[in-house]
Amino acid sequence: MCGIVGYIGQLDAKEILLKGLEKLEYRGYDSAGIAVANEDGVHVFKEKGRIADLRAAVDQTVMSQAGIGHTRWATHGEPSRLNAHPHQSASGRFTLVHNGVIENYVQLTREYLQDVELKSDTDTEVVVQLIEQFVKGGLDTEEAFRQTLMLLKGSYAIALFDLENKGTIYVAKNKSPLLVGLGDTFNVVASDAMAMLQVTNEYVELMDKEMVIVTDKKVVIKNLDGELMSRASYIAELDASDIEKGTYPHYMLKEIDEQPLVMRKIIQTYQDENGKLSIPGDVAEAVAEADRVYIIACGTSYHAGLVGKQFIESWAKVPAEVHVASEFSYNMPLLSEKPLFIFISQSGETADSRAVLVQVKKLGHKALTITNVPGSTLSREADYTLLLNAGPEIAVASTKAYTAQIAVLAILAAVTAESRGKALGFDLVKELGIIGNAMEALCDQKDEMEMIAREYLTVTRNAFFIGRGLDYFVCLEGALKLKEISYIQAEGFAGGELKHGTIALIEDGTPVIALATQEHVNLSIRGNVKEVTARGANACVISLKGLEEADDRFVLPEVQPELAPLVSVIPLQLIAYYAALHRGCDVDKPRNLAKSVTVE
Repeated sequence: MCGIVGYIGQLDAKEILLKGLEKLEYRGYDSAGIAVANEDGVHVFKEKGRIADLRAAVDQTVMSQAGIGHTRWATHGEPSRLNAHPHQSASGRFTLVHNGVIENYVQLTREYLQDVELKSDTDTEVVVQLIEQFVKGGLDTEEAFRQTLMLLKGSYAIALFDLENKGTIYVAKNKSPLLVGLGDTFNVVASDAMAMLQVTNEYVELMDKEMVIVTDKKVVIKNLDGELMSRASYIAELDASDIEKGTYPHYMLKEIDEQPLVMRKIIQTYQDENGKLSIPGDVAEAVAEADRVYIIACGTSYHAGLVGKQFIESWAKVPAEVHVASEFSYNMPLLSEKPLFIFISQSGETADSRAVLVQVKKLGHKALTITNVPGSTLSREADYTLLLNAGPEIAVASTKAYTAQIAVLAILAAVTAESRGKALGFDLVKELGIIGNAMEALCDQKDEMEMIAREYLTVTRNAFFIGRGLDYFVCLEGALKLKEISYIQAEGFAGGELKHGTIALIEDGTPVIALATQEHVNLSIRGNVKEVTARGANACVISLKGLEEADDRFVLPEVQPELAPLVSVIPLQLIAYYAALHRGCDVDKPRNLAKSVTVE
């Protein structure tokens, strides 16, 4: 992994590929490269580091009308120029880029490539060398490509060049995302539509175990049995301005500020003509008829799922469980008789979640995807989809997708509750409107959040977040935000668990951020704060208006307490942002992390 672009047409390919890779930087990567073909051959440029380093290394005098490019996030072999993509076959005839993981690459090397000297430590090089071996055995390029694909186990998105047929890019996918974009005198390949939005907004989705022959004039899709496949194109509804930072120094800050707008857009999306909340009837029916809901997610989406579980159980009175996708896939619990699975994923391409979805569908169970990306793999393969409508999220650390996920889960639970004759006790549309206003007020208090970050997190190596009930779930998310972008070792804990081990780590000056937004556990969390303060902790209490005490560090605007996670997370996002900024960290692209995790 992590990103692929390709272009074949009438224009010079270099700049199109480089700009496309820049649009994929949000996915996280450690090296990058491009290969362009012309009458002199295939020219490969690759570098460890950022796209800017690659751009500096590209020979601008080389003109080409076809090329492929790649951003790599190391899975096999260290980040280096040698391991960066594209990779070439021994003779140099074939050039290839690949996302995913080839699980049987060692076996393939042993069986087919004993006499080939591999130059890199990657699983990817095995694929391009294997294609060349089949061609040497008498197959043409298309058949050699097909035979290779049939041997591969694992995930892949591949774009391949043949020096002897420079007018064609050979493409294939399995589990990893890949699209073909259409133009009048050109065609493109991309892991994400936004990468090639500069030249087209018309795309064709590729399905697993399909191979595609792409030229400047046509796109031919076949399955691995060689049968022709036909599929209509779609228009990617993205606004180019949505994926620009504008006046913001970082995407993360821009996306934090967009949360009030996203909240209002979600309200509009899920309202009918009478102003009542509405979701597709078959979705509400599926939830209402389920005897148990299984929420499957990873990372930030998992934390949103924990909050959503409370809504589904408290409002709709449907039992719900939340599971980490990577664990569920290999250790499935005993399921109920009529389960519904809800998959939460910002990108809709999360490999761990998709592995569970594949298992669930084999068992014949219904699945709903909640995602930000229409047409994504999880969306296509599930029975139902609810869209977040949050707009592109570029920063690796998720912010607006998290609050959008909670809001959509709240709407799902509320509509289901109504269908089951259960009353919420408040007007969710009105309360979400109040949430939007509260978010806006919090985003306007950046100076205060920066001051908190300086006061508590400037020199520390670790930090703790504590809360009870819904606040505990938000603490998990706050700790994740801090650790992933500032590299401070941060952990979120249920307040009552302190005395069962964690309090041993509290010493003079240890930062402890406590949330107090739930009245029924307010006195309990206050007691936990006193426990850590007595042991020297530097405690920062963030409370909800109406529950505040004199020495609380920050008071949140008053909102419906059950929806407090939508506002209490905003200060934690901003505190993490400023802590990372003060430490000189790359806020949008933290080390070792990728935005879209497309390998298990």
